[in-house]
Amino acid sequence: MAKVASVASVAIIDYGVGNLRSVEKAFAAMGCEAVVTSDESLLRSADRLVLPGVGAFAACMSELSSRGFDELVRERVKEGTPLLGVCVGMQMLFEESEEFGETFGLGLLRGRVRRFPGDLPGDLVVPQVGWNQVRQRGVHPLLADIQDNAFFYFVHSYFCEADDRAVVVGETDYGGLYPSVIARENICGVQFHPEKSQAAGLRLLANFARGAI
Repeated sequence: MAKVASVASVAIIDYGVGNLRSVEKAFAAMGCEAVVTSDESLLRSADRLVLPGVGAFAACMSELSSRGFDELVRERVKEGTPLLGVCVGMQMLFEESEEFGETFGLGLLRGRVRRFPGDLPGDLVVPQVGWNQVRQRGVHPLLADIQDNAFFYFVHSYFCEADDRAVVVGETDYGGLYPSVIARENICGVQFHPEKSQAAGLRLLANFARGAI
């Protein structure tokens, strides 16, 4: 596969949650310079940031905040640094989540995180695990060269509810439509795992690394 030319350096924020090497390797597969790091100086100097997230929203926010990386992310976003939230990392961009009670997020986007309805017979299977489609809402550089209704790999029990529909650039149907790709100015996020989503996921990561936002 041809390498992507003139890509910006990408720092994947390591705050003690999940195995991040697969994300790093996915960027490398597209010829993009990326590093997993908890070094604050590197996080402050990188051209772009990736905020991953695995597991419970509250636990992720607690680990991020305990290291002071919540404020670091807010500061870098305010400076104009492009930020990509992945899975729970996308959820953390919003104001709050109802998972295990109310937990505040980074508040970079207006909205909240809700649980899929799945407690009664006949309800959805929760969590959603597996391949599902992303329907594109218009044209956005993050989704360049990715076919509309392409399949991506999802693992989640909660979904984002955005107050501003303009930030939703891709949506997925699981008992109803919900935002699966969001973007506003230098902030973007995906609910799925691009590193597990084969060619479409790799292309999205390359789009981010080379300046989609």
